[in-house]
Formats: sequence, C-alpha cells, structure tokens
Amino acid sequence: MRQTRFPAGPSEIVASFETYAEAQGAVDFAADRGFPVERLAIVAGDLRFVEGVTGRVGYGTSALNGAASGAVAGAFLGFVLGIFSLVAPLTSGFLLAFWGLVIGAVIGAIVGLLVHALSGGRRDFSSVAGFQAGRDDVVAESAVAEQARRLFPERRRAA
Repeated sequence: MRQTRFPAGPSEIVASFETYAEAQGAVDFAADRGFPVERLAIVAGDLRFVEGVTGRVGYGTSALNGAASGAVAGAFLGFVLGIFSLVAPLTSGFLLAFWGLVIGAVIGAIVGLLVHALSGGRRDFSSVAGFQAGRDDVVAESAVAEQARRLFPERRRAA
C-alpha cells in the first residue's frame, strides 16, 4: 500500500487553474518533462458547499423509496435464510427471497409513509450536495518551486 505524501515542509503556489482537469494536466505535463512530481500537490481553493435541489418529495416518492429499500433488504434476508435450508436450499432460497421482497416492499412503503408524515414537512425535497472549488493550485515544495514555475509561466497567480 502506498502512503499518501504531500509536499513536506514549506511549499509555494506555482500555478493556478480554473478546473481540476487543467491542474491535473499541468502535473502530467511536468511528469512528461522529468520533473519530480512527487514534490507537487494539487490544492483546491475557494471552496464552497453547493446543494442542488433535484426534486420535490411527497408521500408517493417516500412510499416508493421505502418500498425499494424494504424489497432489497427483504429479498436478501429471505435468500440468506432459505439458502441454509436442509431440504432443497436453492429452491427455498429463491422462494423465501421472493416473499421477503414482497413483504419487505410492503413494510418499507409503510415505514416510508410514516417517516414522511412524522417529518412535518421540514424537508420536502431531495438534493445532491458537494464541494466546488473556485480554483485549483499546483503547489510545490519550496526547494523546487522556481523550477516548477518555469514549467507554467503563464499560469502564475497574482498575489
């Protein structure tokens, strides 16, 4: 297993890019020219947390999500219990998986409806969240910073 290592000791920003892909390309460019890239790091800057709303969640969606979760859990549990049967374990496994799926879906839908009803409308939407970087900096150990800057002369950031 490789150990993750960031530039040790003092480091300096040698180039800034608008996207991670551009910063990654710059490090690849440096590697192709024989630069010791193990002394570089890509650091995201100007981070912000963004939550994109994907839709409304009502009783129907809550019931469907609960049914899907319950069906998967029930089918898995039924199959595991059936596979350990002494008489026709494969047949028992599939039969119990089917009934586990059906019963799990019903119970899951009921639980999904109850949870939605008890939430009191506090979060009636679904979303996807993540971090976005405003820029991506290539950082080098101070000992090789000037050499790295020469590789990316047009990418220096105004301080």
